[in-house]
Amino acid sequence: MTTRTQTPPGGQLASTDQRIAAIDIGSNSIRQIVADVSTTGQIRVVDEMKAMPRLGEGLERTGALGQTALDAAVVSVQRMVDLAQQLGASRIEIVATSAVRDASNGAEFTSRVRALTNIDVRVLSGEQEALLCYRSALAHFELGAGRALVMDIGGGSLEIVLAKDGLIERVASLPFGAVRLTERFLSPTVRPRGVRDLREHVRDGLRRAAPVKDWRGVRTIGSGGTFTNLAGIMLARQGLTARSPHGTKISRVELEHVLDWMQRLDPEERAQVPGLNPARADIIVAGLATAAEVLARFDGRDLVSSGYGIREGLLLESARVMPVVADPGETRERSVREFAERCHYEEMHSKQVQRLSMQLFDALAPRMGLGAVDRRILSDAALLHDVGYHINYENHHKHSFHLISHAELLGMTPAEQIAIAHVARYHRGAAPKRKHRGFSQLDRVLRERIVKLSALLRFADGLDRGHVGAVGRLKIRWSTEALRVGVAEAEGATNVRLECWGGARKRGLLEFVLERPVEVSGPDGQVITVEEGDGE
Repeated sequence: MTTRTQTPPGGQLASTDQRIAAIDIGSNSIRQIVADVSTTGQIRVVDEMKAMPRLGEGLERTGALGQTALDAAVVSVQRMVDLAQQLGASRIEIVATSAVRDASNGAEFTSRVRALTNIDVRVLSGEQEALLCYRSALAHFELGAGRALVMDIGGGSLEIVLAKDGLIERVASLPFGAVRLTERFLSPTVRPRGVRDLREHVRDGLRRAAPVKDWRGVRTIGSGGTFTNLAGIMLARQGLTARSPHGTKISRVELEHVLDWMQRLDPEERAQVPGLNPARADIIVAGLATAAEVLARFDGRDLVSSGYGIREGLLLESARVMPVVADPGETRERSVREFAERCHYEEMHSKQVQRLSMQLFDALAPRMGLGAVDRRILSDAALLHDVGYHINYENHHKHSFHLISHAELLGMTPAEQIAIAHVARYHRGAAPKRKHRGFSQLDRVLRERIVKLSALLRFADGLDRGHVGAVGRLKIRWSTEALRVGVAEAEGATNVRLECWGGARKRGLLEFVLERPVEVSGPDGQVITVEEGDGE
């Protein structure tokens, strides 16, 4: 499992880390990432650069790279190599994919890059390209159990990997890239007939290359600009402002709706769609149509967007790191824990609050209308609620929100990450309010869930007021008159007076949510009476 964090260009390398630059020359864009890669596969981004010379433009018609695009691409690669060298990269890996692979003058391009940079360009086969995408997916998703399909739609080709329990069973590379298909079927304008012909062409190719026996309904992961832009559109529709589209789940029905909508817009309207990169507006329809046909071929109900691709796979390959195959839940748990450790969290207190939160949740969730997804959100928020101390104590709950919102957390959707950040933010201070920026933009259902989970976290946090783990089991009794919470001492604890006081002091939001009083009593059964308030 890899994590991806930002490191200042002048930041210090750990003794075992390698600073590596990966440059991916695609049919639509050229992308570079410079990162410090650890022996365990952690990727700490130092800098990134992107150019869009559209090397694949016109390739379907002429069979060669256009001279203007070729010249621009060479200049872009040289600039990226200069940056990598200035940042002290010990290794610079340059790979080229479909456009250079298929072009009659591809050798001219690689020779010019070699002459200017003294670095060889490795032209990947379709299978090598697919394997790098799969290596990246293996590092960022839990593929240890069950069947999975990883597809990457580039400008010139579609790569598909079918794997079972983390082991690859089949690899296919097909000439169904977004630039290539746009030029063939959707130029000069997108028309319904052209989209139908494109889909039929892709359907026929998939039928010959991708057998579906034993793979119907397979879990599907999409890598590349088509999927990050599709995720961006879906997040914008939901009013979510996420740090990354990674992990966004899109149903097959939603994909078809977006595709139908996009093909009816003119180019100018398409470029204004929220969540869509305007530079991709002219090729997004072809990419979406291809993705829709892959889902249809394998009878998939939905797909998950990956924010990682060939570059990250190339970094791991160059560092000779093979991602560990993760079982369900493992990637998320490890990602959250490692983020907490990077923020130097108070482990004993955070785990105690997490444990108490889970006791409260398990007792009250059915009455609060909460489910398994909410339990995971609360668990993660409890572990991370104080990471804002990493900045300073003052307003640390708001700092926690900022840090969690911008963290590279794997194994969860962007909506779940946003919920975790809000729940952590509201563990103290003012209760959630519609006037709070960010919270007010969420849909009503998500806001209600955040309020409920925040109420549980506040109360659990109060029950460890001394940060010493004094509370053991909670005895929770529900009645029409009140929620009664009996507090027992943990083994080795001398008393829980401070903790009972802390819980009673932070009961207000839970009382609001449950619409009844919350009574806190110690081991002697005496109910604690304090004036409720969160002014800490």
